[in-house]
Amino acid sequence: MSSSPAHPEKVRQLVYRFIRPYGWQALGALLALIFTAGITLSLGQGLRILVDQGFATGSPAMLNQSLALFGILVLGLAAGTFSRFYLVSWIGERVVTDIRQQVFNHLINLHPAFFADNRGLEIQSRLTADTTVLQSVLGSTLSIALRNLLMLIGGIILLFVTNAKLTAIVMLAIPLVLVPILFFGRRVRRLSRLSQDRVADVGSYVGEILGEIKTVQAYNHQPVDQQAFGKVSEQAFAVARQRIAQRAWLTAIVILLVLGAIGIMLWVGGMDVIAGRISAGELAAFVFYSLIVGVSAGALSEVIGELQRAAGASSRIIELLQSPQAISSPAQPTRLPPRVDGRIALQDITFAYAGREQQPAIVDVSLQIEPGETLALVGPSGAGKSTLFDLLLRFYDPQHGSITLEGIDLRQLDLAALRRSFALVAQQPGLFHGSIADNIRYGKPEASDAEVTAAAQAAYADEFIQRLPQGYATPLGDGGQGLSGGQKQRLAIARALLTDAPVLLLDEATSALDAQSENLIQQALPKLMQGRTTLVIAHRLATVRDADRIAVIDQGRLIGIGTHQSLLQDNALYARLAALQFNDRDQHPDTVETEHDRHNR
Repeated sequence: MSSSPAHPEKVRQLVYRFIRPYGWQALGALLALIFTAGITLSLGQGLRILVDQGFATGSPAMLNQSLALFGILVLGLAAGTFSRFYLVSWIGERVVTDIRQQVFNHLINLHPAFFADNRGLEIQSRLTADTTVLQSVLGSTLSIALRNLLMLIGGIILLFVTNAKLTAIVMLAIPLVLVPILFFGRRVRRLSRLSQDRVADVGSYVGEILGEIKTVQAYNHQPVDQQAFGKVSEQAFAVARQRIAQRAWLTAIVILLVLGAIGIMLWVGGMDVIAGRISAGELAAFVFYSLIVGVSAGALSEVIGELQRAAGASSRIIELLQSPQAISSPAQPTRLPPRVDGRIALQDITFAYAGREQQPAIVDVSLQIEPGETLALVGPSGAGKSTLFDLLLRFYDPQHGSITLEGIDLRQLDLAALRRSFALVAQQPGLFHGSIADNIRYGKPEASDAEVTAAAQAAYADEFIQRLPQGYATPLGDGGQGLSGGQKQRLAIARALLTDAPVLLLDEATSALDAQSENLIQQALPKLMQGRTTLVIAHRLATVRDADRIAVIDQGRLIGIGTHQSLLQDNALYARLAALQFNDRDQHPDTVETEHDRHNR
């Protein structure tokens, strides 16, 4: 993912697009903001009246009236502040919730290649940490910035109204204040973006290590990881320190210039009071407005850093929202027939992964698969077997050739309709945080409890589920932690049974299981395969020797197809694999495909 910051205009467009649906709330917040700023500025006039007509005259009645007016202004300020705070905070929470939902909805439909090229934990950081920064800014900092901007402008106007001579002194500091704001603001924005990237690196590293904690501890790798994490953390701190230093310089310089100008103004104003040229109340009001201007300018210099940080976070969110969708449904998809029989055809398929165009994963493969047929795909690791599954599910599109389902090119079908036609049972089944029942009905959320139980019974999973503390309501950890490999596979088979798709994809469904678990899976598979077109990726030839046909793939090419017996006679590669695995009539292979092999397949 690119780390270049988004254009400020794009950031503004992002914020505007998400705030626009809540225009009335935004208008109410703006009116409350103007109201509270107006009352705060009115307090200066109240102070002038209190000094000149209350204290100076020595009249109790005038003092009471002045204090009553002051009290009314304070009550109005409290009511306006409540409205402003509630509405602004509501908008911040609402907008960030909408942004998170839209980013997630976009991400979950992106093609798998995007997640292969980008770290998942960094994406997670953008979805959580960056949106939290944005929420903080929209929910408070932006309001503070607008309020102080109004106070600054209103204070300057009232300074001129109160005493133009003294105002001229204060105004000398304004150009001097703008220079450091522009100079340091640009630096703060760049460092804010860089700081967010480094924080994401820290989160990604933590997630990666904790996700593989058993491997870390088994290899006593903790000292190395502690050192590496310290380095990543220090890099994040170094960037944050630079950002903090820039903001601190900005704030200090602004305060020095503004309050310095106010100090000079007080000296001149004090001399005018002594000489009788202005009243004490007028000077008090002027000091009040000067303080408002000074405090507002100082506050703006502080929140500008936060706004720049939000701009950095926004640019990272924009990158996610603008990530292109390489695989999508056509504008006018062709409808599948009401009954899908599972007739599949691959015609001259050639496919290469991005960046590996010189080494195609699939080369000129043509294959006809009939409804109800069981076709096994065998071959060495890295031959391209799993890539064919990815192409059938349209996680990728081939560069040449076409794949059809029921005679319709996959690229002409709606993605959801296409994938509803397939049920996948992977070697490492994807199980999710939630109950066992939730995981079984993953492909059919509306399934009843009775349907879930029936699917589990057919997959020989009901017995072990019933022994669990809460049965089907037993919660699973991430990835199905707490279950054995065989139990996970049976849940995956139950899920596929419940989905009831016409085409079944079995990717090493019994690989690396113990003999008892493999036996149970083998008993469950015939029920799953019955009446369905089935494609089986197999490394253990013993599990597919009875398939209708076996396709032998090597280096992305289809080099043979036939039955087990015919391939033993006609295909040298298959005969060699069979000789290795069935030596001494051993029905279980002595070679097990490794996880590294699967990754490279």
